[in-house]
Amino acid sequence: MLPSEIEILFVSHKYPPAVGGMEKQSFELINHSALYLKVHTLLYDNEESILTFFFRLNQRILSKIKANPRIKLIHFNDGLIAALASFHRGYDHLKKVVTLHGLDIVFPLPYFQHKIIPRFNVFDQVIAVSQATAEAARSRGIDPSRIAVIPNGVDPVTPISKLKDDKLPPYFITLGRPVKRKGFSWLMQQVIPAIQGNFRLLMVGPFDQSPTWKERILNLLPAKLHHLATLFLGYPTDQQEMRKLLRMHPEKIQHLGKVPFDQLRHLLTNAHAFLMPNIQVQGDMEGFGLVCLEASSRGTVVVAAELEGITSAITHDHNGLLLPSQDANAWIGQLQNILDNPDHYEKLGQKFQKNTNSDFSWDIMARSYCHTFVKLCQKATANSEKINYTTD
Repeated sequence: MLPSEIEILFVSHKYPPAVGGMEKQSFELINHSALYLKVHTLLYDNEESILTFFFRLNQRILSKIKANPRIKLIHFNDGLIAALASFHRGYDHLKKVVTLHGLDIVFPLPYFQHKIIPRFNVFDQVIAVSQATAEAARSRGIDPSRIAVIPNGVDPVTPISKLKDDKLPPYFITLGRPVKRKGFSWLMQQVIPAIQGNFRLLMVGPFDQSPTWKERILNLLPAKLHHLATLFLGYPTDQQEMRKLLRMHPEKIQHLGKVPFDQLRHLLTNAHAFLMPNIQVQGDMEGFGLVCLEASSRGTVVVAAELEGITSAITHDHNGLLLPSQDANAWIGQLQNILDNPDHYEKLGQKFQKNTNSDFSWDIMARSYCHTFVKLCQKATANSEKINYTTD
């Protein structure tokens, strides 16, 4: 079976216009795979409720494969939608693949861990976005022979010179949702106040300056239920502590909230360093660390915690700097050194940028997926021909 004869159905409920790392990965995977294979899609577009999308998905898949009988394989883009699909009926003759991103394998609901995760073994291939995610899958009973690691990619960026902005002092930058595992409040409390000199920590991402009604309701829940609910919702669990720390250190820390893409690109390019100070949180994990690559691809030195999936995105002294998670002295010393030696670290950032852009791209990722898809389909065809030959 030639690649041109293989058609793939991509199924995802994480896709633009929604914004996020999984949405970005899904978009790039589908569009780059379409360069190599015939692609069909079933995507959640926010035109109906997500529950309706899930409820009708089995029938829609059956309709799609009936209309396109050359579809040989279905790819589900995260563990949640794959868990639901594991109960589907009517397309067992097709190969099925799921990508796991991190939280969709470690979510600490007992029923999910003991009843749902074992069902991932019905998939012909389980693709993990990092070694840490793959290890989490193996440790939960997923057949190691079914697991492959394919890292995410990054948008290619043409190297550009940093622009000096007299309006801003030297600054570090963070990017992301204020959830506990990102370690933002730890950084604000344990590291930033101890660094000497004229600098700022600029924080970018969704942020509520005042408590919301949803936050007040969630805070009424018992601790265990609060943990499960906020993990499932991706709720910003670090906001409350961050608000206090912002008030305590207004001269050093500023949260910009969401910013336009062009402004974000400018901020990332001209930062002294991009910081990703993740900490361990039970039942949560950083599946990959895509924002590290996005910052490194712009020539900015990445300083990140040596933790979980971040280590599949950043290799120490190759395309970034890794420090022990929650080691305040190590972080203080490294960031002080960057402030005190800006020329050295600007050159280092340029070296790291070349390595990131060489090692990671959406096209590299998509070609790895397509190779996996073709190999599965060709193996299935060979087995089918062998069975037919034996029967004859």
